[in-house]
Amino acid sequence: MERSDEGKRYNGWENYETWTVSLWLDNEEASYCYWREVAKDCRHEVSDSTRVCDGDCTIDEAARDELAFRLMQEIRAAAPLTELGMYGSLLRAALDEVNWHEIAENWLKE
Repeated sequence: MERSDEGKRYNGWENYETWTVSLWLDNEEASYCYWREVAKDCRHEVSDSTRVCDGDCTIDEAARDELAFRLMQEIRAAAPLTELGMYGSLLRAALDEVNWHEIAENWLKE
């Protein structure tokens, strides 16, 4: 596992937290199949969205934003530690570091 000199990038990803979430989403078959379908749905759903039709963004950008939002919402909602306390705070802090857009871009490339 390689960490860059500046201590941020991790195995080609923005940081360890982003790499870890991406790794788990990719490595569990049910999760992989689910997020593959969600990525396809996002691309299809945004093709006629107001943002795209008005020229505010491309279909790729709108799909990335939508998928990133869905990833963040679902992963956070599934977090096992929601109560206040040391472990819950650490989990929330780690999830705050995840670059959801980077993960979404990776899903949409495939």
